[in-house]
Amino acid sequence: MNAINNIIIDGMSFALPLFIMAIGGIYSEKSGVTNLALEGLQGMGAFVGALVAYNLVLKMGPDSRVPYYMAMLFAMIGGAVYSMLHAFLCINLKANQVISGVVINILGMALTSFLTKTINRNFYGAASDKFDLGVSARFTVPGLSKIPVLGAFFTSVYPFEVIIIVIAFIAWYFLYRTAFGLRLRACGDNPHAVDAAGGNVAATRFIAVMVSGALSGLAGMCFAYSISAKFSNDIYMGYGYLAIAGYIFGNWNLLPSLAACLIFGFAKSGGYQLVKALGMPSAYSDLVMTLPYVVTLFLLIFLSKRNQAPKALGEIYDKSKR
Repeated sequence: MNAINNIIIDGMSFALPLFIMAIGGIYSEKSGVTNLALEGLQGMGAFVGALVAYNLVLKMGPDSRVPYYMAMLFAMIGGAVYSMLHAFLCINLKANQVISGVVINILGMALTSFLTKTINRNFYGAASDKFDLGVSARFTVPGLSKIPVLGAFFTSVYPFEVIIIVIAFIAWYFLYRTAFGLRLRACGDNPHAVDAAGGNVAATRFIAVMVSGALSGLAGMCFAYSISAKFSNDIYMGYGYLAIAGYIFGNWNLLPSLAACLIFGFAKSGGYQLVKALGMPSAYSDLVMTLPYVVTLFLLIFLSKRNQAPKALGEIYDKSKR
Protein backbone atom coordinates (compact mmCIF):
# COMPACT_ATOMS: atom_id res chain seq x y z
CA MET A 1 0.00 0.00 0.00
CA ASN A 2 2.86 2.39 0.79
CA ALA A 3 4.30 1.82 -2.68
CA ILE A 4 0.97 2.66 -4.31
CA ASN A 5 0.65 5.78 -2.17
CA ASN A 6 4.15 6.88 -3.14
CA ILE A 7 3.40 6.34 -6.82
CA ILE A 8 0.33 8.57 -6.53
CA ILE A 9 2.02 11.25 -4.43
CA ASP A 10 5.14 11.52 -6.62
CA GLY A 11 3.16 11.04 -9.82
CA MET A 12 0.85 13.93 -9.06
CA SER A 13 3.74 16.28 -8.22
CA PHE A 14 5.20 15.55 -11.65
CA ALA A 15 1.99 15.35 -13.70
CA LEU A 16 0.35 18.59 -12.56
CA PRO A 17 3.23 20.90 -13.61
CA LEU A 18 3.24 19.06 -16.95
CA PHE A 19 -0.49 19.67 -17.20
CA ILE A 20 -0.35 23.40 -16.52
CA MET A 21 2.40 23.70 -19.12
CA ALA A 22 0.25 21.71 -21.55
CA ILE A 23 -2.61 24.15 -20.95
CA GLY A 24 -0.26 26.95 -21.97
CA GLY A 25 0.55 25.07 -25.15
CA ILE A 26 -3.16 24.56 -25.82
CA TYR A 27 -3.80 28.30 -25.51
CA SER A 28 -1.03 29.11 -27.97
CA GLU A 29 -1.91 26.46 -30.53
CA LYS A 30 -5.66 26.96 -30.25
CA SER A 31 -4.92 30.51 -31.37
CA GLY A 32 -2.95 29.20 -34.36
CA VAL A 33 0.65 29.65 -33.15
CA THR A 34 2.74 26.48 -33.05
CA ASN A 35 4.63 26.49 -29.77
CA LEU A 36 7.63 24.19 -29.48
CA ALA A 37 9.19 26.76 -27.15
CA LEU A 38 7.63 25.45 -23.93
CA GLU A 39 10.98 23.98 -22.88
CA GLY A 40 12.75 27.32 -23.04
CA LEU A 41 9.82 29.25 -21.59
CA GLN A 42 9.68 27.07 -18.48
CA GLY A 43 13.44 27.39 -18.02
CA MET A 44 13.53 31.17 -18.30
CA GLY A 45 10.47 31.55 -16.10
CA ALA A 46 11.96 29.27 -13.46
CA PHE A 47 15.22 31.22 -13.60
CA VAL A 48 13.46 34.51 -12.84
CA GLY A 49 11.37 32.95 -10.08
CA ALA A 50 14.37 31.22 -8.52
CA LEU A 51 16.44 34.41 -8.57
CA VAL A 52 13.67 36.30 -6.78
CA ALA A 53 13.18 33.49 -4.25
CA TYR A 54 16.91 33.18 -3.58
CA ASN A 55 17.24 36.87 -2.81
CA LEU A 56 14.13 36.90 -0.62
CA VAL A 57 15.35 33.90 1.36
CA LEU A 58 18.61 35.72 2.08
CA LYS A 59 16.63 38.72 3.42
CA MET A 60 13.66 36.99 5.09
CA GLY A 61 15.17 33.70 6.20
CA PRO A 62 14.41 30.09 5.18
CA ASP A 63 11.30 29.85 7.38
CA SER A 64 9.33 32.50 5.52
CA ARG A 65 6.78 31.27 2.97
CA VAL A 66 6.79 34.57 1.08
CA PRO A 67 9.75 33.63 -1.19
CA TYR A 68 7.93 30.47 -2.28
CA TYR A 69 4.81 32.24 -3.51
CA MET A 70 6.73 35.18 -4.95
CA ALA A 71 8.82 32.66 -6.89
CA MET A 72 5.64 31.30 -8.48
CA LEU A 73 4.43 34.78 -9.38
CA PHE A 74 7.69 35.99 -10.86
CA ALA A 75 8.23 32.71 -12.71
CA MET A 76 4.95 33.40 -14.50
CA ILE A 77 6.00 36.98 -15.22
CA GLY A 78 9.42 35.86 -16.45
CA GLY A 79 7.95 33.19 -18.72
CA ALA A 80 5.37 35.61 -20.12
CA VAL A 81 7.96 38.27 -20.89
CA TYR A 82 10.32 35.77 -22.54
CA SER A 83 7.45 34.34 -24.61
CA MET A 84 7.00 37.78 -26.16
CA LEU A 85 10.11 37.05 -28.22
CA HIS A 86 8.46 33.98 -29.72
CA ALA A 87 5.24 35.92 -30.31
CA PHE A 88 7.10 38.82 -31.93
CA LEU A 89 9.03 36.54 -34.26
CA CYS A 90 5.99 34.48 -35.28
CA ILE A 91 3.27 37.13 -35.40
CA ASN A 92 4.97 40.43 -36.17
CA LEU A 93 7.93 39.21 -38.23
CA LYS A 94 6.04 36.19 -39.63
CA ALA A 95 8.98 33.86 -38.96
CA ASN A 96 8.69 30.10 -39.27
CA GLN A 97 7.03 29.06 -36.02
CA VAL A 98 8.83 25.74 -35.65
CA ILE A 99 12.27 27.30 -36.13
CA SER A 100 11.39 30.12 -33.74
CA GLY A 101 10.39 27.61 -31.06
CA VAL A 102 13.66 25.69 -31.42
CA VAL A 103 15.67 28.91 -31.21
CA ILE A 104 13.77 30.01 -28.10
CA ASN A 105 14.60 26.67 -26.44
CA ILE A 106 18.31 26.78 -27.26
CA LEU A 107 18.61 30.44 -26.30
CA GLY A 108 16.75 29.88 -23.05
CA MET A 109 18.99 27.01 -21.99
CA ALA A 110 22.15 28.95 -22.81
CA LEU A 111 20.96 32.18 -21.19
CA THR A 112 19.80 30.59 -17.93
CA SER A 113 23.10 28.72 -17.56
CA PHE A 114 25.19 31.81 -18.33
CA LEU A 115 23.18 34.18 -16.16
CA THR A 116 23.06 31.81 -13.18
CA LYS A 117 26.84 31.35 -13.19
CA THR A 118 27.51 35.04 -13.77
CA ILE A 119 25.16 36.24 -11.03
CA ASN A 120 26.49 33.71 -8.53
CA ARG A 121 30.09 34.68 -9.27
CA ASN A 122 29.66 38.46 -9.34
CA PHE A 123 27.02 39.02 -6.65
CA TYR A 124 27.27 36.08 -4.27
CA GLY A 125 30.92 35.07 -4.64
CA ALA A 126 30.01 31.48 -5.41
CA ALA A 127 31.24 29.36 -8.30
CA SER A 128 27.91 27.66 -8.87
CA ASP A 129 25.39 27.14 -11.65
CA LYS A 130 22.52 26.67 -9.19
CA PHE A 131 20.27 28.70 -6.89
CA ASP A 132 19.44 26.94 -3.62
CA LEU A 133 15.73 27.27 -2.95
CA GLY A 134 15.17 25.10 0.10
CA VAL A 135 12.71 22.27 0.54
CA SER A 136 9.09 23.05 -0.22
CA ALA A 137 6.66 22.49 2.62
CA ARG A 138 3.91 19.90 2.13
CA PHE A 139 0.56 19.43 3.77
CA THR A 140 -1.87 16.57 4.37
CA VAL A 141 -5.65 16.96 4.41
CA PRO A 142 -7.01 15.46 7.67
CA GLY A 143 -9.71 12.85 7.22
CA LEU A 144 -9.49 12.58 3.44
CA SER A 145 -5.93 11.31 3.66
CA LYS A 146 -7.16 8.25 5.60
CA ILE A 147 -9.20 6.92 2.67
CA PRO A 148 -7.52 3.80 1.24
CA VAL A 149 -5.63 4.50 -2.01
CA LEU A 150 -7.59 7.69 -2.81
CA GLY A 151 -6.24 9.23 0.38
CA ALA A 152 -2.82 9.43 -1.28
CA PHE A 153 -4.15 12.28 -3.44
CA PHE A 154 -4.55 14.31 -0.23
CA THR A 155 -1.27 13.27 1.40
CA SER A 156 2.06 15.15 1.26
CA VAL A 157 0.66 17.67 -1.20
CA TYR A 158 2.84 20.47 -2.48
CA PRO A 159 1.18 23.91 -2.24
CA PHE A 160 1.86 24.44 -5.93
CA GLU A 161 -0.43 21.52 -6.75
CA VAL A 162 -3.38 23.47 -5.34
CA ILE A 163 -2.26 26.58 -7.22
CA ILE A 164 -2.11 24.61 -10.47
CA ILE A 165 -5.59 23.14 -9.99
CA VAL A 166 -7.07 26.60 -9.34
CA ILE A 167 -5.31 28.12 -12.36
CA ALA A 168 -6.40 25.18 -14.52
CA PHE A 169 -10.06 25.86 -13.67
CA ILE A 170 -9.59 29.55 -14.45
CA ALA A 171 -7.88 28.69 -17.75
CA TRP A 172 -10.73 26.34 -18.67
CA TYR A 173 -13.31 29.01 -17.89
CA PHE A 174 -11.62 31.68 -19.99
CA LEU A 175 -11.04 29.32 -22.91
CA TYR A 176 -14.54 27.86 -23.11
CA ARG A 177 -16.88 30.27 -21.32
CA THR A 178 -15.83 33.76 -22.40
CA ALA A 179 -15.94 35.80 -25.59
CA PHE A 180 -12.16 36.03 -25.51
CA GLY A 181 -11.87 32.25 -25.44
CA LEU A 182 -14.27 31.92 -28.35
CA ARG A 183 -12.27 34.46 -30.34
CA LEU A 184 -9.00 32.72 -29.45
CA ARG A 185 -10.26 29.34 -30.63
CA ALA A 186 -11.62 30.93 -33.81
CA CYS A 187 -8.18 32.40 -34.52
CA GLY A 188 -6.82 28.87 -34.70
CA ASP A 189 -9.55 27.61 -37.02
CA ASN A 190 -10.59 30.56 -39.16
CA PRO A 191 -8.60 33.75 -38.47
CA HIS A 192 -10.08 35.49 -41.53
CA ALA A 193 -13.55 35.16 -40.01
CA VAL A 194 -12.29 36.71 -36.76
CA ASP A 195 -10.81 39.60 -38.71
CA ALA A 196 -14.02 40.07 -40.70
CA ALA A 197 -15.99 40.24 -37.44
CA GLY A 198 -13.76 43.04 -36.17
CA GLY A 199 -11.44 40.94 -33.99
CA ASN A 200 -7.70 41.52 -33.77
CA VAL A 201 -6.07 38.23 -34.73
CA ALA A 202 -2.51 39.39 -34.01
CA ALA A 203 -3.34 40.73 -30.55
CA THR A 204 -5.31 37.62 -29.60
CA ARG A 205 -2.49 35.34 -30.69
CA PHE A 206 0.07 37.49 -28.89
CA ILE A 207 -1.86 37.20 -25.64
CA ALA A 208 -2.28 33.44 -26.10
CA VAL A 209 1.48 32.98 -26.52
CA MET A 210 2.11 35.07 -23.40
CA VAL A 211 -0.32 32.87 -21.46
CA SER A 212 1.68 29.84 -22.59
CA GLY A 213 4.84 31.53 -21.35
CA ALA A 214 3.33 32.36 -17.96
CA LEU A 215 2.02 28.84 -17.39
CA SER A 216 5.27 27.26 -18.59
CA GLY A 217 7.24 29.46 -16.21
CA LEU A 218 5.00 28.35 -13.35
CA ALA A 219 5.60 24.71 -14.30
CA GLY A 220 9.35 25.22 -14.38
CA MET A 221 9.31 26.75 -10.90
CA CYS A 222 7.25 23.83 -9.60
CA PHE A 223 9.77 21.35 -11.00
CA ALA A 224 12.60 23.30 -9.37
CA TYR A 225 10.97 23.02 -5.95
CA SER A 226 9.80 19.42 -6.24
CA ILE A 227 12.72 17.73 -7.99
CA SER A 228 15.84 19.10 -6.30
CA ALA A 229 14.97 22.17 -4.18
CA LYS A 230 17.45 23.99 -6.43
CA PHE A 231 17.30 25.77 -9.73
CA SER A 232 19.62 24.75 -12.53
CA ASN A 233 19.08 24.67 -16.25
CA ASP A 234 19.16 20.86 -16.41
CA ILE A 235 16.29 19.96 -14.05
CA TYR A 236 13.56 20.59 -16.59
CA MET A 237 15.22 19.25 -19.74
CA GLY A 238 12.72 17.30 -21.82
CA TYR A 239 9.65 18.18 -19.77
CA GLY A 240 8.48 20.83 -22.22
CA TYR A 241 8.35 18.22 -24.96
CA LEU A 242 6.45 15.86 -22.69
CA ALA A 243 3.87 18.61 -22.15
CA ILE A 244 3.60 19.06 -25.92
CA ALA A 245 3.07 15.31 -26.30
CA GLY A 246 0.43 15.51 -23.57
CA TYR A 247 -1.78 18.05 -25.29
CA ILE A 248 -1.31 16.48 -28.72
CA PHE A 249 -2.49 13.14 -27.34
CA GLY A 250 -5.27 15.04 -25.58
CA ASN A 251 -6.32 16.41 -28.98
CA TRP A 252 -5.80 19.99 -27.75
CA ASN A 253 -8.47 19.54 -25.04
CA LEU A 254 -7.87 20.03 -21.33
CA LEU A 255 -9.26 16.89 -19.68
CA PRO A 256 -7.73 14.38 -22.11
CA SER A 257 -4.44 16.27 -21.81
CA LEU A 258 -4.65 15.90 -18.03
CA ALA A 259 -5.12 12.15 -18.49
CA ALA A 260 -2.03 11.96 -20.69
CA CYS A 261 0.05 13.95 -18.17
CA LEU A 262 -1.14 11.67 -15.35
CA ILE A 263 0.00 8.65 -17.37
CA PHE A 264 3.43 10.23 -17.78
CA GLY A 265 3.60 11.10 -14.08
CA PHE A 266 2.59 7.67 -12.84
CA ALA A 267 4.94 5.97 -15.33
CA LYS A 268 7.84 7.97 -13.89
CA SER A 269 6.96 7.46 -10.22
CA GLY A 270 5.98 3.82 -10.78
CA GLY A 271 9.35 3.13 -12.37
CA TYR A 272 11.19 4.56 -9.38
CA GLN A 273 9.14 2.47 -6.99
CA LEU A 274 9.86 -0.64 -9.07
CA VAL A 275 13.61 0.00 -8.96
CA LYS A 276 13.38 0.51 -5.21
CA ALA A 277 11.25 -2.60 -4.61
CA LEU A 278 13.60 -4.82 -6.61
CA GLY A 279 16.64 -3.45 -4.80
CA MET A 280 18.32 -2.52 -8.07
CA PRO A 281 21.43 -0.29 -8.19
CA SER A 282 20.80 3.45 -8.18
CA ALA A 283 22.12 3.66 -11.74
CA TYR A 284 18.84 2.12 -12.88
CA SER A 285 17.04 5.21 -11.62
CA ASP A 286 18.45 7.05 -14.62
CA LEU A 287 16.87 4.44 -16.86
CA VAL A 288 13.52 5.13 -15.21
CA MET A 289 13.69 8.69 -16.53
CA THR A 290 13.07 7.28 -20.00
CA LEU A 291 9.72 5.67 -19.06
CA PRO A 292 7.54 8.74 -19.81
CA TYR A 293 9.18 8.99 -23.22
CA VAL A 294 8.63 5.28 -23.91
CA VAL A 295 4.98 5.76 -22.98
CA THR A 296 4.94 8.72 -25.37
CA LEU A 297 6.06 6.49 -28.22
CA PHE A 298 3.30 3.97 -27.54
CA LEU A 299 0.66 6.69 -27.32
CA LEU A 300 1.99 8.15 -30.56
CA ILE A 301 1.57 4.80 -32.30
CA PHE A 302 -2.00 4.17 -31.15
CA LEU A 303 -3.58 7.59 -30.77
CA SER A 304 -1.94 10.13 -33.05
CA LYS A 305 -3.98 9.16 -36.13
CA ARG A 306 -7.16 10.40 -34.45
CA ASN A 307 -5.81 13.83 -33.56
CA GLN A 308 -7.19 16.91 -35.22
CA ALA A 309 -5.09 20.02 -34.77
CA PRO A 310 -6.60 23.50 -35.12
CA LYS A 311 -7.14 24.10 -38.85
CA ALA A 312 -4.98 27.22 -39.05
CA LEU A 313 -2.23 25.97 -36.71
CA GLY A 314 1.16 27.12 -37.90
CA GLU A 315 -0.25 29.28 -40.69
CA ILE A 316 1.03 32.83 -40.86
CA TYR A 317 -1.97 35.14 -40.95
CA ASP A 318 -1.89 37.74 -43.69
CA LYS A 319 -4.69 40.27 -43.35
CA SER A 320 -4.30 41.41 -46.95
CA LYS A 321 -5.37 37.97 -48.19
CA ARG A 322 -8.74 38.09 -46.46
